[in-house]
Amino acid sequence: MLNYIWMTLLVVGIVVAVGKDLTAPREPGAAVQFVTVQKVTNEGIVDSAKTAVTLALGLVGIMALWLGVMKIAEQAGLVARLAALLRPLTTRLFPDVPADHPAMGAMIMNISANMLGLANAATPLGLKAMEELNKLNRKPGTATDAMCTFLVINSSNVQLIPATVIAIRASAGSTNPAEILGPALVATLIALVVGLVVVRLLARIPVFRKQLEVA
Repeated sequence: MLNYIWMTLLVVGIVVAVGKDLTAPREPGAAVQFVTVQKVTNEGIVDSAKTAVTLALGLVGIMALWLGVMKIAEQAGLVARLAALLRPLTTRLFPDVPADHPAMGAMIMNISANMLGLANAATPLGLKAMEELNKLNRKPGTATDAMCTFLVINSSNVQLIPATVIAIRASAGSTNPAEILGPALVATLIALVVGLVVVRLLARIPVFRKQLEVA
């Protein structure tokens, strides 16, 4: 899907540039120069590629530091301890999932890893959770309430340590890149609450309930 989005943006940009060149004032009989198209396809691409490389190199050091710290926390059992604290809450959020089911364990570990900024570790856990949730699905291939709820939590998970944003701020020259810890926590908490409320409301709409009926 992302490939289609980026391709659409690229094509739209080139089409707009062509239109701008075609409508630009010029002497009668003069050929179209396509100056804007050249800027979009040449200067724009080259400048963007240069910026991407510069940003990526700036992120290497700080990301390596935070990933190392998070790995130590994982090995020390901090993630497992946080998962144990979240278990009473997750059993209420996912009443259709048995507490001892593998899906519950995968979801708890995924949420815990995301909260600590362990995105690389959270991704396979999220995929495993969805795979296990589909085994409980009466109609495989159709999202259940538990799947939708987990997706919302995964997308708007509370960030205790937003390592990626801290790394970007540090590479951009911020004097205090970690000062966003408080605002990030509040923002992600609000996003999580709103997401859970919306998914609960949508789950009560008959048109969505029909999708879960046994075929």
